[in-house]
Amino acid sequence: MASVGLEGLREAAEAALPELLPLRRDLHRHPELGLELPDTQARIAAELRRLGLEPRLGTALGSVVAVVEPEEGGGAVTGTAATILRADMDALPLQEDTGLEFASRRAGTMHACGHDTHMTMLLLAARLLVERRISLPGPAILMFQPGEEGFAGAKLMLDEGLLDGLDPAATRGFALHIWSTLPSGEIHLRAGTQMASADSYRIRLTGRGGHASKPHQAIDPIPAAAEIVTALQVAISREVDIFDPAVVTITQIHAGTTHNIIPETAFLEGTLRTLSNERRDSTLALIDRVAGSIAAEHRLAFEFELDITYPPTMNDPAVVEHVANLATELLGSDHVVAMDAPNMAGEDWSYVIQRVPGAMAFIGACPPEADPETAPANHSNRVVFHEPAMAAGGALYAAFALTGGRAA
Repeated sequence: MASVGLEGLREAAEAALPELLPLRRDLHRHPELGLELPDTQARIAAELRRLGLEPRLGTALGSVVAVVEPEEGGGAVTGTAATILRADMDALPLQEDTGLEFASRRAGTMHACGHDTHMTMLLLAARLLVERRISLPGPAILMFQPGEEGFAGAKLMLDEGLLDGLDPAATRGFALHIWSTLPSGEIHLRAGTQMASADSYRIRLTGRGGHASKPHQAIDPIPAAAEIVTALQVAISREVDIFDPAVVTITQIHAGTTHNIIPETAFLEGTLRTLSNERRDSTLALIDRVAGSIAAEHRLAFEFELDITYPPTMNDPAVVEHVANLATELLGSDHVVAMDAPNMAGEDWSYVIQRVPGAMAFIGACPPEADPETAPANHSNRVVFHEPAMAAGGALYAAFALTGGRAA
């Protein structure tokens, strides 16, 4: 038997989705980066106003917040219960090569992580909730967030008062993330750690420049940079417990200007992913120690700088159980998968669910003609998402709000 307010919800989402596809494709054509997304913000705000909602725009970033209030005299059962539904908005610095008719028209910018679909799913949920205000047990807060891709936009929205006036104990949060290498329409989630912490760091080595024909007269930072890359991998394999893992990756090395000059400086940049705060702290200390020791051996000045950091995304077990039950009711048990292990990507939704009980789930969107094992993954310039999966996501968002994020 369908839960109160959920009967026909999936069918309603499927019927309404085609009306939102032009918007999704237009958002895909015009991606924006970082924290300031003026065009995207304006489009989202306009769509919310069409639904009779009054969007609140961010000041420190291009965010949009709107609240769907319960209908007075409706079926509210937990008057103080509020839910937060999140969709991120920003794109990636990538040149699209999908061949889609609605491919990005902005050079070097692409919605390669599916945030255009996230916005569409949340707008679809907003429409479903406005039509069902009488069944809402409490306010549904629609959180459209810029700056997920390394700018900690969720933290900035919290700083701007996202939770002001809410009782954290009575509030529940839910976010979906689309995934191109999972079967379309499947919901994947787990209790506890869903995603890793994400830290970015920079290492600066400073020596003495000189002529490439006389390296003995210089202090060359390049051999030390190369040694640091390999030494970190050895250190991780020997000092980190495989059951409490850490992934350390150097993604950029910059040094030198031409073939016959030994540079004065070399820069390394990378990322650290862990599944616990304890492992994060110990591994950052390990990187600092190993890289610093190598720099000292090469007589180089050494600087280690930590940049943007995201905590691990820790799902509340009760919320996960509730989401799994909702997804089973809406989509069928064959479309709900308990993840065996966390995903080592990072998410700034973690900041929100540090403050209120909540969860994140993945929604599959691999095109039916593709093999999930070989389909281009999120962050690929060739990634394509199966649009019908968005109906399942919109329905699940709405169902979460209609139940107050908890079992009756």
